[in-house]
Amino acid sequence: MHLPPDPAAPAPEWVLTLSCPDRPGIVHAVSGVLARLGGNITESQQFGSPVTGRFYMRVQVALPTADDAAGGLEAALAPVADEFGMAWELDRVGRAVPTVIMVSKEAHCLNDLLFRQRAGGLPVDVVAVVGNHPDLAELATFYGVPFHHVPVTRDTKPEAEAELLRIVESTGAELVVLARYMQILSDELCTRLAGHVINIHHSFLPSFKGARPYHQAFERGVKLIGATSHYVTGDLDEGPIIEQEVERVDHTRTPAELVALGQDVERRTLARAVRWHAEHRVLLDGLRTVVFR
Repeated sequence: MHLPPDPAAPAPEWVLTLSCPDRPGIVHAVSGVLARLGGNITESQQFGSPVTGRFYMRVQVALPTADDAAGGLEAALAPVADEFGMAWELDRVGRAVPTVIMVSKEAHCLNDLLFRQRAGGLPVDVVAVVGNHPDLAELATFYGVPFHHVPVTRDTKPEAEAELLRIVESTGAELVVLARYMQILSDELCTRLAGHVINIHHSFLPSFKGARPYHQAFERGVKLIGATSHYVTGDLDEGPIIEQEVERVDHTRTPAELVALGQDVERRTLARAVRWHAEHRVLLDGLRTVVFR
């Protein structure tokens, strides 16, 4: 039996993101399309970059209940997109983005992301955890997420990355999160998944690369520690930055305390970056990002 729409049910809400060369009339054209469809704009943010000359916009709109609201909106936007040369995307507000998390041995970021997903604080659906070590399999199992052990050596890296791509494609994942995954992705894989891989690493630690960075920082008496979350590119740790956070420390902190503080900053920074990406709040602007928080 076909039931009529419930008049008390909230109207379906959609998020539209777009970028195009900046010129007058863009906001008017987009809002006009939404108004003609009976849409109610619930959130709108825009930015014109004086550096790149491009315009960026994110709009959330509630549309009257219809069997094909998205299709109608796409058809109505197409002429406007052509006129202004827009690159644009449309998605349902709150849709859980299928996500693969990659890990090595450190658990703090993985545990935080899985907990936030379970608690409803992240609009993602973690469809798999991939580890180059088996150490975090039990944690993934605790949260009911399949764990795939994919060892990586210099000789087996092409096969390991092929297996990762197989997992991404078979699960329908739209996002890959490197949650302290201690392997460098190849240029080919970075290109294949461009704009869909997010990494986290410590920052504000000058010259402290390699093993035990917080212990190196302790030896140098740093006063700031922090973390950077960014999109992954072929340039190691130099992709477009999504979010950063810093914590002030002093001479009283032990190496163990610096590690604990650093892990806390890393998990918070990564969680915000993942949430903003999943909510379509991050738009690429060359080597930079526009983040509509």
